[in-house]
Amino acid sequence: MTSKIDIGIGEKDRKKIAEGLSRLLADSYTLYLKTHNFHWNVTGPMFQTLHLMFQAQYTEQWNALDLIAERIRALGFPAPGSYKRFVELSSIPEEDGVPKAKDMIRQLVSAQEAVARTAREVFVVVDKANDQPTADLLTQRMEVHEKTAWMLRSLLED
Repeated sequence: MTSKIDIGIGEKDRKKIAEGLSRLLADSYTLYLKTHNFHWNVTGPMFQTLHLMFQAQYTEQWNALDLIAERIRALGFPAPGSYKRFVELSSIPEEDGVPKAKDMIRQLVSAQEAVARTAREVFVVVDKANDQPTADLLTQRMEVHEKTAWMLRSLLED
């Protein structure tokens, strides 16, 4: 028997928030996997810089996955945890091939921005429900993804 959750946010709002966070988790996991893939497979004159940068990015992303999933659980809902479910929920396309380094950067800029957009969409629901812990999590995630997108974009400038 599960005990009733009484944290000041009704079940309907908690469910909407958990659904939004599930999309964020799927986007975040897809971004993690894409970044790790590119870390393994990057080549060219920017190899060392990108290899290390991608490692720092996927490590940060990996640590964030738990925070998002645990918030879903704290709201009383199961966190998605399969590739199949992540593909269904994510707004970020997977990469099967090995693009050139600059195309990797472009894809990661797009994916970082997609995660920020998803977080921002969820924020609207969170704000209406007066859910400060989730708002704090989303604000932190938006800040990281927007900053990372900017840093990646700067590598594309001449």
